[in-house]
Amino acid sequence: MVKKEFTYQGKTLAELRKMPLDELALLLPARARRSIKRGLSDDKKHFLHKLQTKDNVETHLRSMIILPSMVGRTIKVHTGKEFVPVIIQEDMIGSYLGEFAQTRRRVLHNAPGIGATKSSSNMSVK
Repeated sequence: MVKKEFTYQGKTLAELRKMPLDELALLLPARARRSIKRGLSDDKKHFLHKLQTKDNVETHLRSMIILPSMVGRTIKVHTGKEFVPVIIQEDMIGSYLGEFAQTRRRVLHNAPGIGATKSSSNMSVK
């Protein structure tokens, strides 16, 4: 079985990488398009420059849009407690880095703690 070539809005990854940022913005979702139209912040420009020179870059920029130049790289995104490695793939283009580094965990309750009343200790754990 032959693997289907990736396309985003009818453009291949090579075509997307050659596009200037303003042309690429026309293909992205509305929120990403608007933030690119307003111009990237200095922090985001510095991050893109750092990403071209190094791999495994750590960042706090959860609101950074994933661009075609980032595909294939590993970026460590901060969750508020730790840096989580995110491997950027083709289908992530147009999303934000923060979407792939979860900040909340599922709460799992256990048995009643010290100081609990007698009635709460008789409750089922399930």
